[in-house]
Amino acid sequence: MSILLSDGWKDYELIDCDSGERLERWGEYILIRPDPQVVWKGMKSSPLWKSADGVYLRSNRGGGSWGGGKSGRTVPEEWEVSYRDLRLICRPTGFKHTGIFPEQATNWDWASELIKNAGRPIRVLNLFAYTGAATCAAALAGAEVCHVDAAKGMVSQARRNAALCGLEDAKIRYIVDDCLKFLEREIRRGSRYDAVIMDPPSYGRGPGGELWKLEDSITELVDLAVGVLTYEPLFVLINSYTTGLSSSATGYILLSILKKRFPGLSGKSCCEELGLPVTASGLVLPCGASARWQAE
Repeated sequence: MSILLSDGWKDYELIDCDSGERLERWGEYILIRPDPQVVWKGMKSSPLWKSADGVYLRSNRGGGSWGGGKSGRTVPEEWEVSYRDLRLICRPTGFKHTGIFPEQATNWDWASELIKNAGRPIRVLNLFAYTGAATCAAALAGAEVCHVDAAKGMVSQARRNAALCGLEDAKIRYIVDDCLKFLEREIRRGSRYDAVIMDPPSYGRGPGGELWKLEDSITELVDLAVGVLTYEPLFVLINSYTTGLSSSATGYILLSILKKRFPGLSGKSCCEELGLPVTASGLVLPCGASARWQAE
């Protein structure tokens, strides 16, 4: 299997990875944080492990917090990083994340090119949209975007990212809502989109507090998402970090539902792992997976 590689960064670098941790540069700051994909040990080769600016420390009670590294520098609460025309807030959180998934840059580029070359106005629905990097990429390419996420704080940061990108007046609609419930209402309203992007979590809570698992709900979710597509869809992109759900399985579900809804629809599909180049080893760290479909 080939890997969709995000190797166009200047403000981000995966310096090294070992023993369940990444050593990363975000702009001018070097951070160490956990990554469950890094199952190997004893392969550290970068001296920068000893001079990181910030280190994520796990708690025995779950979650964790950020502590100072050995560089002596204080890591700010947030700072700005860039990817091509995108300007994004890097903000380390108590859940180890920084508000940006750098491996997704290859998907931002892919979606942007399709939108730019579509030759018509494009409406994009971005579900589980987090802090809005994909929203900003699509809007910068000229799309009208509906950004949906259940976390109010993440939607607020998405608005700030859009402002950094000069998109204050862009056609972006921000919705704080449960994505499944939003899709059901959009179908009833007859709303239609030319493209759908989604990055669902592995686990979550439904509106009534019920536990939600992606493996159990992926078919329903994709079926609802395909149900809001126009009859001339441009693309569908599904990202997943769920260990038990491969890109091939997600792609099978997506193509099956597309063929059922749109008999005779032609297009190209791609189901691959995402990856980041590791500077110290020259190898590639696998970072989740994507299933893509695009119209011919």
